[in-house]
Amino acid sequence: MKENTHPDYPVCTIKCACGNVIETRSTKGDFTIDICAKCHPFYTGKQKLVDSAGRVERFNKKYGR
Repeated sequence: MKENTHPDYPVCTIKCACGNVIETRSTKGDFTIDICAKCHPFYTGKQKLVDSAGRVERFNKKYGR
């Protein structure tokens, strides 16, 4: 294999807005994110399905369900 072809892959810290800290490796270094698996509504089970302006009812009325 050729030498010096791979970039540095140091340990980095990813910080979420909720306070969660994740230790991993990255070529980019430390960075922050807005949302992670601990605070995302899909993974926490707090997701709400929003029926804006009665779209489901309009669909059912239009197509006869």
